[in-house]
Amino acid sequence: MEGINYVTGDATQPVGDGNRIIAHVCNDVGAWGKGFVVALSRRWPKPEKEFKQWYKSKVNFALGETQLVQVEENIWVANMIGQRDIKTGSSGIPPIRYEAIATALSKVAVFAAEKNATVHMPRIGCGLAGGTWDKMEPIIKAELTSKSILVTVYDFKS
Repeated sequence: MEGINYVTGDATQPVGDGNRIIAHVCNDVGAWGKGFVVALSRRWPKPEKEFKQWYKSKVNFALGETQLVQVEENIWVANMIGQRDIKTGSSGIPPIRYEAIATALSKVAVFAAEKNATVHMPRIGCGLAGGTWDKMEPIIKAELTSKSILVTVYDFKS
């Protein structure tokens, strides 16, 4: 089983050659505009546009679903719905849904295998979604690296 490659850099500029998928977590209420998506939209408007159209259509728009948006000849963005709403509710439960992210990543894994692609991401689910890396990292290993899909995680330094 391969490990995760950690680098300092910008996940919107995935390192390496060949096919690359940038995976990130979206919410299930159609909101886009804070966190990593700001950098994504600055680089490519298409993932936001397609996410909003997907939300409006309501077709397969649910926790655990993934939308793959091609933004360059060999780069796709995986809009993964892994967040319930956008704020921690009165119950104190943060928006992250680990099971949904695992399901979404399993779909990314199938696509990555078909395209012989590597997967790139920030520390998904650990920003606005309120998740923790000690819970997220094993999910990434189970759904991606255990299936021989190379993963690079980016820690952004401004």
